[in-house]
Amino acid sequence: MKVLVINAGSSSLKYQLIETDNENVLAKGVCERIGMDKSVLKHENKIVKKSVEIVAAMPTHKEAIKLVLDALIDTEHGVIKSMDEIAAVGHRVLHSGEDFNDSVLVTPDVLKIIESNADLGPLHMPANIMGIKACREVMPSAPMVAVFDTTFHSTMPDYAYMYGIDYDDYKKYKVRKYGFHGTSHAYVSGRASALMGTDKIKTVVCHLGNGASVSAVKNGKCVDTSMGLTPLEGLIMGTRSGDIDPAVIEFLMEKKGFDVHQMTTYLNKQCGVQGISGVSSDFRDLEKAYNDGNARAKLALDMFSYRVKKYVGSYAAAMGGLDCLVFTGGIGEHTELVRSAICEDMAYMGLVLDEKKNNNPPRDTEVEIGDKASKVRIFIIPTNEELYIARETLKHKDD
Repeated sequence: MKVLVINAGSSSLKYQLIETDNENVLAKGVCERIGMDKSVLKHENKIVKKSVEIVAAMPTHKEAIKLVLDALIDTEHGVIKSMDEIAAVGHRVLHSGEDFNDSVLVTPDVLKIIESNADLGPLHMPANIMGIKACREVMPSAPMVAVFDTTFHSTMPDYAYMYGIDYDDYKKYKVRKYGFHGTSHAYVSGRASALMGTDKIKTVVCHLGNGASVSAVKNGKCVDTSMGLTPLEGLIMGTRSGDIDPAVIEFLMEKKGFDVHQMTTYLNKQCGVQGISGVSSDFRDLEKAYNDGNARAKLALDMFSYRVKKYVGSYAAAMGGLDCLVFTGGIGEHTELVRSAICEDMAYMGLVLDEKKNNNPPRDTEVEIGDKASKVRIFIIPTNEELYIARETLKHKDD
């Protein structure tokens, strides 16, 4: 059975066609510059390892979806004979609000609820909604399933997700911690349970990429996570500030003459390791600059690693212990310097890294990097959010 996974952005649309019987990716690609000049579809047939770029007008997501479907059934670079082979479509949707705690079959009523939560994710939700509507128009008979970034974290207790604001404002405006990267945290924590042979474990998942978050998963359920109402809270990231004294916002707005929108852009796009280092938001560039003796690059890496370390320790405290620490995401999987710094001086809580295993581990492979003396098992587990979405879609398509 084949499932099409859609991840719609404001001017892009990523997709994968997955054969769920063996979980192989048949085709994948991205539509870029939707609604702009020089829009292009980059499509890859994974069966015969053939890639093609198709330059075509995509004024809206509807045209982009149509181009994707045409590419999938094309006689030269396609992988299916007709759209009838697509059993369902899984849509990555940023925000569930408090309305859903699981993936859900998209009905007209469900779509209305998703639209009502658009203001909780103004940068992503409109595009997610456009992707669903475009697919329903082009593929009216195919079941559509919304898979949310937030629902994995819906098991957090109220004392973990509440902010210290007036309770009436929480109820009226839905202002609370929701958490993100849920599809990654769900997939990776599930794999950790499989490797440990049980889900009766206390796991901290470090999803470290340009956007980064940490989650505490106890017995297979999320009990806390670092991102909040938006993905701005939590760790220092590529360009995001992460946790900050709220008074800093007013102070900088007055000093820099920013309005609230300019300040939000500043915190999301001009801060993080890029702002600290003055070098880049890309950790490969930071690592090179660090090795060349750049003091600000070292500071950025130290701050990032320190912040992750603090979350690991606090989540171990929240769960009453730690059995498993997992690194995933581009940085978590590929930056040994960061993994080493996070695990340094953590033997007091039974966490000891094997530096030889940590250095140059096999890429794109699940690997254990803890020392034999480590009471906490340490893994690198590559994430696979698209596969998780496909599994969720298959599970809910007949609801």
